[in-house]
Amino acid sequence: MREDQIETATAPLRDDIRYLGAILGETIRDHEGHEVFDLIERVRVEAFRVRRSEVERSAVADMVRDTDIRVALPLIRAFSHFLLLANLAEDLQRDRRRAVHVAAGEPPQESSLAATYRKLDAARPDGELVADLLDDAVMSPVITAHPTETRRRTVFDVQSRITDLMRQRQRYTESEPQYAELETGLRRQILTLWRTALIRLARLRIQDEIEVGLRYYDLTLLEVIPRINADVRAALRARWPEYSLLQRPILRPGSWIGGDRDGNPNVTGEVVHRATHRAGAVAIGHYLTELVGLEKTLSLSARLVAVTDDLARLAETSFDDSPQRADEPYRRAVRGIRIRLTATARRALGEIPADGVDLDTLTGAVEPYGSAQDLLDDLAVVDSSLRASGDGLLADDRLAALRGAVETFGFHLQGLDMRQNSDVHEQVVAELLAWAGVHADYASLPEDRRVELLATELGTRRPLLGPGARLSDLAAKELGVLRAAKAALEDLGPDTVPNYIISMCTSVSDLLEAALLLKEAGILDPGDAQTPPNSPAGVVPLFETIEDLRQGAQTLVAALEVPAYHRLVAARGMRQEVMLGYSDSNKDGGYLAANWALYRAELDLVEAARKTGIRLRLFHGRGGTVGRGGGRSYDAILAQPAGAVRGSLRLTEQGEVISTKYAEQGTAYRNLEALVAGTLESTLLDVEGLGADAEPAYELFDELAELARQAYARLVHETPGFVEYFRASTPIAEVGDLNLGSRPASRKPTSSVGDLRAIPWVMAWSQSRVMLPGWYGTGTAIEQWAGEDPERMAVLADLYRRWPFFRTVMSNLAQVMAKADLDIAAHYAELVEDYTLRDTIFGMIRAEFDRTVRVHAAVTGSDHLLADNPALAESIRNRFPYLEPLNQMQVELLRRRRAGDDSELVERGILLTMNGLATALRNSG
Repeated sequence: MREDQIETATAPLRDDIRYLGAILGETIRDHEGHEVFDLIERVRVEAFRVRRSEVERSAVADMVRDTDIRVALPLIRAFSHFLLLANLAEDLQRDRRRAVHVAAGEPPQESSLAATYRKLDAARPDGELVADLLDDAVMSPVITAHPTETRRRTVFDVQSRITDLMRQRQRYTESEPQYAELETGLRRQILTLWRTALIRLARLRIQDEIEVGLRYYDLTLLEVIPRINADVRAALRARWPEYSLLQRPILRPGSWIGGDRDGNPNVTGEVVHRATHRAGAVAIGHYLTELVGLEKTLSLSARLVAVTDDLARLAETSFDDSPQRADEPYRRAVRGIRIRLTATARRALGEIPADGVDLDTLTGAVEPYGSAQDLLDDLAVVDSSLRASGDGLLADDRLAALRGAVETFGFHLQGLDMRQNSDVHEQVVAELLAWAGVHADYASLPEDRRVELLATELGTRRPLLGPGARLSDLAAKELGVLRAAKAALEDLGPDTVPNYIISMCTSVSDLLEAALLLKEAGILDPGDAQTPPNSPAGVVPLFETIEDLRQGAQTLVAALEVPAYHRLVAARGMRQEVMLGYSDSNKDGGYLAANWALYRAELDLVEAARKTGIRLRLFHGRGGTVGRGGGRSYDAILAQPAGAVRGSLRLTEQGEVISTKYAEQGTAYRNLEALVAGTLESTLLDVEGLGADAEPAYELFDELAELARQAYARLVHETPGFVEYFRASTPIAEVGDLNLGSRPASRKPTSSVGDLRAIPWVMAWSQSRVMLPGWYGTGTAIEQWAGEDPERMAVLADLYRRWPFFRTVMSNLAQVMAKADLDIAAHYAELVEDYTLRDTIFGMIRAEFDRTVRVHAAVTGSDHLLADNPALAESIRNRFPYLEPLNQMQVELLRRRRAGDDSELVERGILLTMNGLATALRNSG
């Protein structure tokens, strides 16, 4: 697109930003006074002059230096709100551009299912192969337990109302009365926004996190996920009608919130119960509401339409003896279903949701549904009867949506993964074995003896503990969590807790320890000579560090050589899930080394799966930022090695990414269809594109990754004083105060980079605009490997054009670097008191940044970092003037706090700047 075309296309976006900014400005002037408003305007104008290079970067810093904190706070809030409204305007612009694209009759956009179907039609893969690859296909977005969403729910809700009003405003001209009414509504909501505190008074409790995660179901997911599942199934079966593809829905959501206790002491058995049963209440409550609607709409009279015998039986056993509905069999049948579902809720949840029936008014006992399948069977009776009488049009409406929802969400809504660190498992297992008299000092055993002992215990149903066992607090808590998971499985069904994930899994015994704990809690039945093992929860190793990723396939193969573990996997249809950690591998080895270690690990795991006969499913632990595996999910899926997807993929969704993707119906549909589209294409088409050049490319990247790791290590792990520099030049200490979630900022109370959680590590670098985890080391690696040899650079340029993995790596790197600002970062570096340390480390950072920009241009053939992403380029250009004051104010307030001003107002100011910057950057952690 030419520059003039971009200018025309983005004009409505700029108009919306100006319009919303003007209302916000008037609101500030009216409620904060002219003095504050005038300062904000002067700072804004000066920031625009900085962007146009008319004044030095220090101009804004000079304006805010020594500003009274009572004036600084509304200034910070003003620019934070400007950025929040700019986000809103950009979301509206995306919708506008998409509508223009569709109206023009242009081909479907990449990452849409329509585009995927075109590719499948062109390739026409063999139906038998398709059926095999899509056997038990699943794409599972998993909402995680450590969000970096900095917006309070109240602010989020007000922003949603502003979005709705802006959408309505587009339908009218200024001369129509509705336009003025909508403007009044917008002014009202922006005033509410201004009068609402941006930051929380207290850290989120895990109970709050559970509710935050569940709200997206009511907003979008309960409707959108079943719709996509139905669309995809219909489209694939139309293309391969001889195969009953997708017997189960392909989109099946998951969660970690309330089940992830790795480093989070707040997760208890009570929390697991709350997480699972609140999710169940959302699902069953939704079904009851839909059944109320069906009762109202299915008013068909027996005097006018015939029903099947099965439908008649449902009506007769419905407990509905109202004479007014005597000739309305569908209403009676649906009411009977609602009554049974109400009884199910009372049994499973201990409560009756809002649209349930008062069971105490009924005569006779009501049998609850034994499973979600039983409910589906009754709904199928209603569906079949409608179709038998030629009323399929009615069946295809609300009833079809309800059936799709029950098929997708069951009684559990989402699968709650359990996760714990392998070190904790070892401690608990050692205590249990000692108490049972099996071995007094399990921790002292070598690996082979551990495996032998654990395998023996997994061969018997005998529990280790009796009723009177006295345990440490740690062991009691761990078993309490697992027993709560067992109860949830019994109450809500076998998909309620589908996975048990082992953090920092490094050995076979790590897998067997987790299996033993599942057995002790009654989740895993080891079976006997006549009965195979059974466990609704699979044991999932999580390989996180670069070394663990390198050894992951070897660890998995060794585990499968243990008969007890092999029997367990065989009983699960030879399906084995493996989780790959993006965050710790990046923190361990840097951006390029981590990305390549993950790719290599996948290649090794695919080969291990081929040799052992397992059906491998990979679970990608991606964060919101590129430094934690973020970036466009569709591109990331296509960048997987051949054979790594095979119809099944799970990935984490974290932080502000969740609200960005799933808060609004249209956006949720587009993001979810992109996940499914990527999964289908990566499974059914040849997307890697390397062919016979694959092995040479892999060997080349082995070299590049090692060079990048060494460059990263020289800075992060080997430069004396690096941790001191990091803590002084970023707001890392303050990140822990930003009430983001229930998890501590560090796994352990140390100053080590290794013990710091990836979210605060990445967020601190983002705030200071260095963005180091998303690029550092790449420039040195490519420059050293290519040297002055144009042929070597040509090889990289060719791989960039042909290989989705490399293209995605470079594209994500460019997005991060475009958001970085080393001139701003220099102001943060001035917070480091040791001049020599400051000059050394910041000099290394700046030199590597410049080097990486150069090699990016050489590889991609473009001098512009965002040549392939003009929308992001425009976004950064629009918000630059609003970021500048927030960064400068943050540096100023950090300086005051570290000079001894520990006032509550200064701390609040720092947290407000962090909130505003995180909102603006849209991927803080």
